[in-house]
Amino acid sequence: MAEWQFESASGDERLLDAAVQSFEAQLANVGAHLGLDGVTRAQYGRRIAALADDLRRQARAGQITWAQAAEQANEARNAVMDIIRSRSTPVGRALAERLKREGRTLNELIARKVVQLHGPQAEFGRLSPSQQNAVYAEIVNSAGKSNPQVTLMMRRFSAAGRGLLVLSLAVSIYQVAIAEDHVAAAQREAAVTGAGIGGGIAGGALAGLACGPGAPVCVTVGAFVGGVLAAFGASYFW
Repeated sequence: MAEWQFESASGDERLLDAAVQSFEAQLANVGAHLGLDGVTRAQYGRRIAALADDLRRQARAGQITWAQAAEQANEARNAVMDIIRSRSTPVGRALAERLKREGRTLNELIARKVVQLHGPQAEFGRLSPSQQNAVYAEIVNSAGKSNPQVTLMMRRFSAAGRGLLVLSLAVSIYQVAIAEDHVAAAQREAAVTGAGIGGGIAGGALAGLACGPGAPVCVTVGAFVGGVLAAFGASYFW
């Protein structure tokens, strides 16, 4: 009877320890998601700005027409958007697709800019060549700008993510410092944290497949649950 109670208590301690380490790993999981998505958003902003600058320079130099510049700007921006989304976390991609499922066509942009510049009754075909070029130029300018509200939000998320990663690292260092076997403790911390981040990415991706595009809440839940389960399993069976 005494032996059974000892084994039960030992099992309870393992469960508690695994739960605590799973929580630590979630700090890193959330931090990694926020940090990575913030970095990819910053890359997106830099790339489309450089793209627009180059096309404006070519159009002003007469190397290409403003119509060609607008067409290339729109195509390149949509391509950059797809590349950046492929490098984002599942949560970041779901949020981006919720805000804008896919890039706009050149005709859609022309229609929007005509209304903005000349009013709702204006027609692009009736504009003078210089007015049409002004419409094309506005499309190039817009292609070099990211949504400022989204950019600010992602910058804040990135800062919060870095803070969570620092906190997670501090907790891991403390756990290693108080452990009797520092090497084994460090290996376990690395394994659990890595499992938490990897499980979060995988869980978010699976949730995205199940929920469909543009479902950030569902994907976020999947990422969190995947991270918890992976970290808990890695810690408990270590």
